[in-house]
Amino acid sequence: MTKHKPLRAWVEEWRALCEPKAVHWCDGSQAEYDRLSNEMVASGAATRLDGARWPNCLLFRSDPSDVARVEERTFICSTIREDAGPTNNWMEPAEMKALMRKSYQGCMQGRTLYVIPYSMGPIGSPIANIGVEITDSPYVVVNMHIMTRVGTKVLEVLGEHGEFVRAMHSVGAPLAPGQKDVAWPCNPDIQKKFITHFPDTREIWSYGSGYGGNALLGKKCHALRIASVQARDEGWLAEHMLIIKLTNPAGKSIYVAAAFPSQCGKTNFAMMEPTLPGWKVQTIGDDICWMKRAADGRWHAINPEAGFFGVAPGTSLKSNPNAMRTIQRNTIFTNCVLTPDNGVWWEDLGAPPAQGVDWQGKEWSPASGKKGAHPNARFTAPARQCPVIAPEWEDPAGVPISAILFGGRRASVVPLVTEARDWQHGVFMGSIMGSEMTAAAFGTIGVLRRDPMAMLPFCGYHMGDYFAHWLKVGRESRAEDLPRIYYVNWFRKSAEGQWLWPGFGDNARVLKWIFERVERGGSAVETPIGRLPAAGALDFSGLDMSAEEQAELFSVDPAAWRAELPGIREHYAKLGERLPAALREELSALERKLQG
Repeated sequence: MTKHKPLRAWVEEWRALCEPKAVHWCDGSQAEYDRLSNEMVASGAATRLDGARWPNCLLFRSDPSDVARVEERTFICSTIREDAGPTNNWMEPAEMKALMRKSYQGCMQGRTLYVIPYSMGPIGSPIANIGVEITDSPYVVVNMHIMTRVGTKVLEVLGEHGEFVRAMHSVGAPLAPGQKDVAWPCNPDIQKKFITHFPDTREIWSYGSGYGGNALLGKKCHALRIASVQARDEGWLAEHMLIIKLTNPAGKSIYVAAAFPSQCGKTNFAMMEPTLPGWKVQTIGDDICWMKRAADGRWHAINPEAGFFGVAPGTSLKSNPNAMRTIQRNTIFTNCVLTPDNGVWWEDLGAPPAQGVDWQGKEWSPASGKKGAHPNARFTAPARQCPVIAPEWEDPAGVPISAILFGGRRASVVPLVTEARDWQHGVFMGSIMGSEMTAAAFGTIGVLRRDPMAMLPFCGYHMGDYFAHWLKVGRESRAEDLPRIYYVNWFRKSAEGQWLWPGFGDNARVLKWIFERVERGGSAVETPIGRLPAAGALDFSGLDMSAEEQAELFSVDPAAWRAELPGIREHYAKLGERLPAALREELSALERKLQG
């Protein structure tokens, strides 16, 4: 319990509305985790995997209606509608709260209300932030144990008067007296699901879903949508970025942050095994980055999460061996195949089992022609288990960021790596980034989807104001204290449709050039779109690539780039008058350079 009177009053308010059978304040202990895990196994909600091969691992299967984030049911309820911007769903806050309170009335009958005090970031760090999530899902509790720092120590730091983000969650499935629970309680009606943010009051209200970012409210909801507004108000950055430590053969290290949209190899990059001898990449974080200016003027970053919530399909010893080594123990799997020997499998993991149980709990075999794991099947694993986790990943002071990478999936036009001329130009590059679609779920396959700074679904306010905040950060910092900005594209193809770049561990070759540029070495040439590696500056040693293929990786076709301009203008037009004039100027400057 806590002496924080506003917190206790807030919990009591929700207890009275939701009518749970019991209230439990989470202490974050291993005993608590084990007790809830055992209870879920006993109830049939979870399957315990083979203890010899998968020690302390659990498998869950969600309801088929509850398998991913539901962006169409995600709202930013700012007091002023225009502040939410055209890229977010909006409803007037009082109206939304009145609507949702009707759903919350009695929603926890027959269930336990869990109070989860959590810290995003190392407890007590000046860059960290505290939240408290209320939930009626033990699945959420055990996942939050892994993804955040939970428990009594958080309440101690919060004290009697500390500020905290208020996060309210319910699966929306009350139990009548004597009613048997289901393995995955949720509200299957998509119209009854809400993931709502009230940025002005630092609140999150979620109802109806028990899955991922819809329910683990410390993740996208707090760490990005609410934190982005806090960052704007307080002068820091809350970003959808991985963080790595890059060390050269001489033992010199820098820290790099990178923002990539989905389907662009973010986790693989964060846990890379470089192919260049003597170079080393270590992980600070794989998804979210909070940056604040330190006393030395430089921008220091923490990974606010304590775990990895990764997509399982496509993860293998070939694509990401360090992720595979991370998830071998103490991991929660969701919507994967259960093998006959009580293990897990998913597509691309390796040879499939002859038979198994698919993510919907049905008998399955490869001969069925159906996928056994859901495409969004997940693993939740402690970051401390990653074999390449950097020793300073939990340093309360954070790590100084020397370079920021933006990038997307583009088959043509965009070179392998481009350096921004300055901070403003780098913000322009990040503001127009996008990827060509690889899955119909996101839109028409092959069509370019703009995703500025990989924040389109996660920015808690108007995207034009978000760009303005980035520009303000640049104006208020000395140029030498700011990270250098780069745009990368691992996915360029030849005229014959073949990948030009091997990717994976060979991406370290690009990092090597960036390292050299940061250290005031490494040669570059000016182009209309920015600075590219000069001839011979990028290390191609050992790669089976012709001179023509190498040249194609860096080719800048003015005609192709001029063809991009109308799409950029259309993208900017959606932001109206809140688009910063500086970005319009950058676009005009690009057009002039392409004509020259």
